[in-house]
Amino acid sequence: MSEQSKLIKTLKQEGITNAKVLAVLGSIPRDAFVLPNFKKVAYANQALSIECAQTISQPYIVALMTQAILKHPHPQKVLEVGTGSGYQAAVLASLFPEVWTIERIPHLYETAKVRLTTLGYDNIHYCLGDGTLGWEEAAPFDAIIVTAAIKEVPPPLINQLAPHGLIVIPLGTPHEVQMLTLIQKQGDTLRTKILAPVAFVPLIANHH
Repeated sequence: MSEQSKLIKTLKQEGITNAKVLAVLGSIPRDAFVLPNFKKVAYANQALSIECAQTISQPYIVALMTQAILKHPHPQKVLEVGTGSGYQAAVLASLFPEVWTIERIPHLYETAKVRLTTLGYDNIHYCLGDGTLGWEEAAPFDAIIVTAAIKEVPPPLINQLAPHGLIVIPLGTPHEVQMLTLIQKQGDTLRTKILAPVAFVPLIANHH
């Protein structure tokens, strides 16, 4: 059994049930998104360090976040806050017609853009900027994934969510237990559901 097949088996055991998500994680070469010294453990179910003191998320968390936003009945447009290595963007681009992704660290932005373009992803729009401000020109979004932790959901992201849209975001600070939270916009009401305790790098925010 390949390392990638072992990973998919592990994800099933951990409770990932969406067949599309499992298929995509089984097809994307995670080793293309990690640093050279981590190639041998690219398919381990763990987060790994990348450049600029950031991380590539644990595959289980990537799968859990993606599975959560697939609960939207007809998701067309997805916004990702925090491109990082580009791995989550690749997963999203394999499942949704169009993906918008924002990264504030120039080196990660450039590296991920080249990597994803080289791998053939042509339905991703890239932005270098402050993800807490969202991407107003492209809004509204059916789903938003935030890949770094913050105390509260930035208001621009709520405002840029389409009716019945979904946000999945780690809420909390680096010094406390963060909770991966699924939020659905229903009119003026936000319905929230806790998915799992998590540990993400902090979201660097200008917007408070």
